[in-house]
Amino acid sequence: MIAVQYLRIWRPSIRTIRAPVTRQSLRLQQCAFSEGRRFLQDAGSASNGDAVKGGNEAAAQRKESQNDDTEFKKMRTRVLGDPSTKELYSESHPRLKTQEGRMSIPQFKKRWQPQKTPDTSKLVTLYGRIQSIRKHGNKLIFLTIVNEVETIQGMINLKMVQPMTKEAFKLFGRLIERGDHISLTGKPTRSSTGELVLEARVLPELLAPAMEPIPESLTDPETKSQKRHVDMLVNREVADTLRLKSHIMQFIRDQFVRDDFLEVQTPILAHHAGGAVARPFVTRATEFPDKELSLRVAPELWLKRLVVGGLNKVFEMGPSFRNEGIDATHNPEFTMCEFYSAYTNLDDLIRITESLLQGLAVRCDELIRDKLTSLQPIDVAKFAAPFPRVEFIPALEDSLGFRLPNLSARDALPELLAVLKLAGIPLPGGDENVPATLAKLLDRLAAVYLEPRSFERPTLIAHHPACMSPLAKSFLCPRTGQLVAARAELFVDGRELANMYEEENDPSAQARKLAEHRAMSARRPSPASSFAHAESEGEGDRAGRDDDADMDAAPLDKSYIKAMEAGLPPTGGWGCGVERLVMLFSGANRISDCLTFGTLRNVVGLTSEGPGQGAEHDRMAAQEEGTGGDQDGEKSV
Repeated sequence: MIAVQYLRIWRPSIRTIRAPVTRQSLRLQQCAFSEGRRFLQDAGSASNGDAVKGGNEAAAQRKESQNDDTEFKKMRTRVLGDPSTKELYSESHPRLKTQEGRMSIPQFKKRWQPQKTPDTSKLVTLYGRIQSIRKHGNKLIFLTIVNEVETIQGMINLKMVQPMTKEAFKLFGRLIERGDHISLTGKPTRSSTGELVLEARVLPELLAPAMEPIPESLTDPETKSQKRHVDMLVNREVADTLRLKSHIMQFIRDQFVRDDFLEVQTPILAHHAGGAVARPFVTRATEFPDKELSLRVAPELWLKRLVVGGLNKVFEMGPSFRNEGIDATHNPEFTMCEFYSAYTNLDDLIRITESLLQGLAVRCDELIRDKLTSLQPIDVAKFAAPFPRVEFIPALEDSLGFRLPNLSARDALPELLAVLKLAGIPLPGGDENVPATLAKLLDRLAAVYLEPRSFERPTLIAHHPACMSPLAKSFLCPRTGQLVAARAELFVDGRELANMYEEENDPSAQARKLAEHRAMSARRPSPASSFAHAESEGEGDRAGRDDDADMDAAPLDKSYIKAMEAGLPPTGGWGCGVERLVMLFSGANRISDCLTFGTLRNVVGLTSEGPGQGAEHDRMAAQEEGTGGDQDGEKSV
């Protein structure tokens, strides 16, 4: 198992960048070769079970690479400080000058690409980072510069750059390095192959030199974690995923604004964290030294207060924090979106969800085909509305082969456990890990028998048992006779993507439901149950941990109940984890790929003092599975 994970972590990059064979590029190629050799050595040691030795060798080789970086910095510092260089560039990091004809690379291409013979009457200035350098003798240099996702080729011809001596031109060729930021001023023309290029008419200006080498490939997980900025430069799909996240958030925002929603910001720090079943982060403020404050786990209760106050259609996109585990799909800090709409029922929420997902699929596919080309195209037809709907209780009964007991009864949990035992159905998670609550057991059963249906198409699982949703309105299902919630969850590829329900707006009923939910969470499986009821500390699942029964209970926010007495209209609420959407449409396998600097483990490793700490954090993040909390459809209760 260790060898398999190790090989997966060290999956070599198949994307390479061509570079000129200069002394610097040869040194970088040797570094890349050494990295590849390290991959083979480390993978071999892992497959032989000698992970410790392989880790020590990898650490030693990374130290050697760090020394190489230091030598590169010394070399560049020496060259940039040389008197002859000062004659060429008086400053290595000059202030940016206002240039006539300044434009972006996309604007440059849009204007002159259609012209067979570009108009050369005016000078044009482009800015960018050097991606590659190709020298042809002592009088011609081709540079490829990149700005965002667009690239353009620059041609520096000694004959066309005046006044310029041959010695100064040679010095320029020795000075520039891959990764440098430059300003290129010249006229558009076409190369001998017909490619649109910018032919320099003045010496390119060095704006900011790269003081560390930019490798041609990067696969080492620690380096990718510790040098996320380099990872983005070398592996384009890393930056493209973050760009796609920005576009997804903007699309959602635009869609809601068009539908007359008002974007708001609600408190992140408060005395209590409500709106979800999750363990909060706690802190203190100097203004209230005797009070313990919590970072919000969800904005739900704040947003519903705004609906009470007359803001009938509100939404928020922002960070939430849950002090729980980290795995491939969970991080303690994440971005989520919730909206609340007065006079909206479950059918309306489903319709909005289908429209939003279908629009996102079309928009993301356009972006991937036109700009973010390192990502895989999207099967837009998969997201065509309407989505299949699955009734929670009838579908679960069909899968289990028996009718469920009364799930609203006090002893529903031990009764259901006993029926499962009699039917010979294994308990999800194993007999040693009996769920602490009925809601958890039902959630695990759904994960096994219902959620896999979403691998073919996005699927809505509707009308959960009322015990799973204390903040939702409930009703008696005419088909099953069970008390169910007016709720639906959207699943895609086996992962929960969105959660929606009609909000409970009766203050008395809401207080009763929250109290019952807390009481149910405090009760444990009966010893008379045929299953062992020992709990394994540290075990985690999609809905949270079992190591603290109180954490399974929805918090009772009395101030929210009081606010409801002013009158909460019939309201539909919806929540979705933004990173989950990004994973879906970018094809990313881990939430860390959708966060600017990875998971909390990566961030802690990045800011920890001392070498090597980030490596352990990254390895643990890569190997951890199933320890996350509930961040799927952020309206967790």
